[in-house]
Formats: sequence, C-alpha cells, structure tokens
Amino acid sequence: MTDPDETRDHVIPGTEKEHVGEEVKGYDFRGEFNLAEMLESYGTTGFQATHLKEAIEIIEKMKEDDAKIFLTFTSNIVSSGLRETISYLAREEFVDVMITTSGSITEDVIKTMHPFKMGEWEADEAQLRDEGINRLGNIYVESDGYVKLESWLNDEFFPDFFEEKKMRTPTEIAEELGRRMDDPDSFLKHASENKIPVFCPALIDAEIGDFLFYYRQEEDADIGIEILDDWDSLIHESVEAEKTGLICVGDGVPKHQAIMSNLFRGGTDYAVYISTGMEGDGSLSGAPPKEAVSWGKIKQDEKNYTQIEAEATLVFPLIVAAAFKGV
Repeated sequence: MTDPDETRDHVIPGTEKEHVGEEVKGYDFRGEFNLAEMLESYGTTGFQATHLKEAIEIIEKMKEDDAKIFLTFTSNIVSSGLRETISYLAREEFVDVMITTSGSITEDVIKTMHPFKMGEWEADEAQLRDEGINRLGNIYVESDGYVKLESWLNDEFFPDFFEEKKMRTPTEIAEELGRRMDDPDSFLKHASENKIPVFCPALIDAEIGDFLFYYRQEEDADIGIEILDDWDSLIHESVEAEKTGLICVGDGVPKHQAIMSNLFRGGTDYAVYISTGMEGDGSLSGAPPKEAVSWGKIKQDEKNYTQIEAEATLVFPLIVAAAFKGV
C-alpha cells in the first residue's frame, strides 16, 4: 500500500515564494450595471479579457502622447457591422492613417447601393450560387450589389477618374470614391472629408480589381495602378511622425504594411493587435507583436504592445467604446 506521506509533496508541494500580483476578480453584477466598471474589471478577470484591458490602456497612451494612429483592418470587418465602427473613428478623426484591403473599399461602396443581409452558417452552397447569393460566414451578399457597382464604376466613376491622369494610386481611388459617397456610414466618405489617407496595396485583390481589368480591356488600355508612390507616402507618414501607434484589426497585408513602414523609423511606439491567427505556422498573420520586436518593427518598451486573441466583432466595439467614446 502506498504511503500518503511519500506522495503528498508531489501532489501538494506548497508555495516556497508568494507571487506578487493583483487578485483575480471579475465584475460584480449586483446593483446597477456600469459598462465602464465592467471593462475596468477586465484587468483582473484574466485570459483575453485582461489583454483587452491592456489594449484600452495602450490606446489611451497613444492618444496622450499625440501619436499618429495607424488603423489597419481586413475586408471582413467592413462586410460586418464593424463598418459603422470604422466610420465612427474616421468621422471623429480619431485615426490618422488607414490601411486596408480591396474588399473593404469594394464593399464600402456596394453597401451605399445595396445592403448586406444576415443569413446562416449552414447553407446549401450550390443553391446560393444558383440564386446569386454569396456567403461570408453568416452574412449574405447578393450578386446584384456587384452588378450595380460595375455599372456605376464603368458609366460614371472610371471615365471621370482616368480622364486627366491614366496612372493612379490606390489612395487616389479611395479618396475619390469617398468624395462621391453620400452614405453617412461609409468609412471612405469620412476618410476623404477628413483627409485621412486610405492605403490599399493589394487593390486588385477584389471585385474593384476585376472591374479595372475589364475596363482596361474594353475601354481604355492606357490606364494603370501605381503602388510604389503609395509605399513612399506611407513610409513618410511613419518616419515624419514623432510617435506612432498601431491598431491592427485582423492580419495579412494591412498589418504588415503598418509594421513594415514603421521599421523605417526604428519601430512603432505602440501596437495593439486583434487576431485569430495561429503563431505555430510561422505566418505573418499569426505572428504576435513580440515577433515584430525581433524585426525592429515594434519598439521594445514596458507594456507598449498587446494582442487580443479574439474575433474582432466581439471585442473591437468594446475597445472603441472605452478608448475613444469614453464610456
């Protein structure tokens, strides 16, 4: 028979040195609910809630230091109801630079003409195709929206836009599209009005790229998109700033353009990532901010970066509410 005294030290070794740290304690729902107090309690809730509280604090430091704030986001953010959150940040001039994907620009314009609608995750995909419905998770996008977009671009936008200058940059396209939007929820509209540049290095990687292809084939073989001028401009946005801060909603090209442009100034001063990427595959999308420190893209300082491992629709509105709206 096993002697309990021989095994107890393995099972219950005891504490040699007490850890110095705050007590784990969550929000007390007794009494009247207070959102600000709940978000404050995230700091001692643990797991990703604590990272969210760190993100709020880092963004507040960005604002206190008058850092130039780079907001990066992928197209699914605009596909979802987070489009209104992005538009709010542009409308109130809370951010200084935007970097996004072609799908964001495409879908921002489509939503001014044709709404996206809630659907189901489980669906007959072949039937949706036959019905002219495209699925983004549980968001459905009717193909008529793209038909309307191509018609408007070909009949109104492209002829005027390329009349004076055949070679254009993605930021010029985003600025001019925004100037023509009359939807108060369009992030392009508010970015254009407030002179916030919208960089899109992969402009051809969505329907607007498809329609540029057809327009050049059928209407004007001399048009083109020049991206190096935009890269030059983005680098200067970074190097000419006294301090910079990054808020990266999602990963991919937008996040990397932000951290890479900040490499030219010795790294950004602050960074907040919201990501579902997996570090284990070695990809940029899964790379946490600490990896960017090794490249010199983020400066190493005490609590100047964090990553929230969460899907953005769950956490980004909370961050904006606390760090920008001031709930």
